[in-house]
Amino acid sequence: MRKLAFTQAPVPSAPKIVTAERIHALDDSGSNPEAFLVIDDRIQHIGSVAECRAAAGRISAIDPELIDLGDKTVVPGFIDAHAHPLMLGQMMSWVDCGPDKAGSIPEIVALLSEAAKSLPAGRPIRGYGYEQRNLAERRHPTRFELDEVAKDREVYLMNASGHGGVVNSYTFELHGVTRDTPNPKGGEFFRDADGELTGELSDAACNVLTGLEGVKIGHHGPNFHLADEPEEHKRQLAAAQENFLEGGVTTIGDAQVSRREFDMYLRLAESGDLKVRVSMYLLSHLLEEAIEMGLHGQFGNEYLSFAGIKFYSDGTLGGWTAYFPDGYVGDPCRTGQLYHDPRDYTALIAKAHRVGLQTATHSQSPTALEMVITAIEAAQAERPDADARHRIEHCGLPTPEQITRMAAAGIMPVNQPQHHYNWGEGVEQAVGTPGERFNPLGEFERAGVPVTISSDAPVADPRPMEAVQAAVSRITRRGTQLGSDDLAVSLDTALRAHTISAARALGREDELGSIEVGKRADFAVLDRDPHATPIPELAQVGIAETWIGGERVFTR
Repeated sequence: MRKLAFTQAPVPSAPKIVTAERIHALDDSGSNPEAFLVIDDRIQHIGSVAECRAAAGRISAIDPELIDLGDKTVVPGFIDAHAHPLMLGQMMSWVDCGPDKAGSIPEIVALLSEAAKSLPAGRPIRGYGYEQRNLAERRHPTRFELDEVAKDREVYLMNASGHGGVVNSYTFELHGVTRDTPNPKGGEFFRDADGELTGELSDAACNVLTGLEGVKIGHHGPNFHLADEPEEHKRQLAAAQENFLEGGVTTIGDAQVSRREFDMYLRLAESGDLKVRVSMYLLSHLLEEAIEMGLHGQFGNEYLSFAGIKFYSDGTLGGWTAYFPDGYVGDPCRTGQLYHDPRDYTALIAKAHRVGLQTATHSQSPTALEMVITAIEAAQAERPDADARHRIEHCGLPTPEQITRMAAAGIMPVNQPQHHYNWGEGVEQAVGTPGERFNPLGEFERAGVPVTISSDAPVADPRPMEAVQAAVSRITRRGTQLGSDDLAVSLDTALRAHTISAARALGREDELGSIEVGKRADFAVLDRDPHATPIPELAQVGIAETWIGGERVFTR
């Protein structure tokens, strides 16, 4: 992978020696050193406290500060290789209607109605996080139920999948959507048996909310960020990064960057408010511009950098928009959709690959995955590159044969175990027993395919230890074990999947992902040792502090 990065000089700071009851370096040897020395933003020595003190004397004339974290445990800073920070920031100002807040449709209506009381007249009411199969009614709310919240302004309830949701009748009236409005390509206004609009809408139909910068089938995938004023977007992004820091996340792969997101990151960096490290994946409609500008590899500094191009092949398993051409077991009339004709997609991947660009393609169903894997194989055959690191985002239901081919082609899947934690049973209902294999991390590991996990925030909260528990246990929110034990991975594999493996997926393993000499001093301080914690309690391991570049940026 070509790396064309420039470096921003760190602000000098006093040397620090960091020690704790337990340090998991997550390096190749799996070491547990007593301490490590930080000078400026880099780790300069690893060993005992005495050895670090001696090393500091050889390197710096300033006496080191001892940071003794007592009975805490230190791990490398978590890396969330696939997330949507701006959308997370938006959601943080919306009404949380997730399973911890509402278990039924009346409870959702009550939450939204209460929020409406504090909003100015006419201001849209927005909620998020419901998953229909986790509700008592086991269905989506209807527009008529959301009409109970408001009939004189927009009400939008986003599904947990992020690929659609439900609106009230006023929203349809405002945007001129009627029972006779045709479905847009790649999306749907859902109707009941009598042809009446139910209020549910998905993928390209969300354009009524997002406007012209929304979903473009055959062009690029969904951008569900609703347009707000730039200053509001900047505030949302700043709030989102604090959320990541609370989870011990020090680096983010933003998997959905358009001009809007890029501008917000630049504004945050210019004002000195960008704390986390961000690797940006530009949406595929910017591929030509990236090539024309000569962005043929990674470029940027240690806080904000360009990493590659994001594509979509199909929709989501949670929202039943992933592509199953023969229909869903749970609803034979639904097939989902492909975002590209396979020939067009193959040409796009080849174009990116020829100039050395890493690609990251959202893909869930076996049919969509076949298109992606075949395209990457063809690109590699035309121009072999042993370190291309093409990614498949989510990669929910690959066949065993496809996994073998992924290993041969050097393809890196980036999975989200919190997806199967939150709605694994729903995938089984959607596609039948193959749904038990949703996120087959154990199969990846045995085949030699790197295991990388992330949050997909705001689809799931950026809480790495919750993702680690889901990867190790495969127990869902409802207490169901999804599939066999061999689909799970070990605790060590899961921790590495959210640190050093995630760094490799971003092409940043030389500077991030483990506690090693020469790497940046990014680390999370845990309130207990995961290796001494029962598996069902891993999600409760707390983040006491988060450090980036040798500086404490979050403390509980």
